[in-house]
Amino acid sequence: MYGLIGRMIAAEGRREELMTILRDSATQRMPGCLSYVIARCVEHPDGIWVTEVWDTSESHKASLDLIAVQDAIARARPLIAGFDNRFETEPVGGIGL
Repeated sequence: MYGLIGRMIAAEGRREELMTILRDSATQRMPGCLSYVIARCVEHPDGIWVTEVWDTSESHKASLDLIAVQDAIARARPLIAGFDNRFETEPVGGIGL
């Protein structure tokens, strides 16, 4: 399995709007996606943590070519102030996997 954990920073005051876009895109079928969790960062008023688990890194890369994902990226981009943490992981199991 392949995992990603990252924190993005929304433009000031736009976190909820950005989270809605991320949530809406997560309802689309993404082949190979085993888990996609969006969470508010409690340490930063505009921070959002995204935790993803994929069957392979190739599935994650392929998801970026999906029309729904490209649309979500285009809608989200103006609301993103930046990214400040990104970690690749190798999930081994757990609830929901």
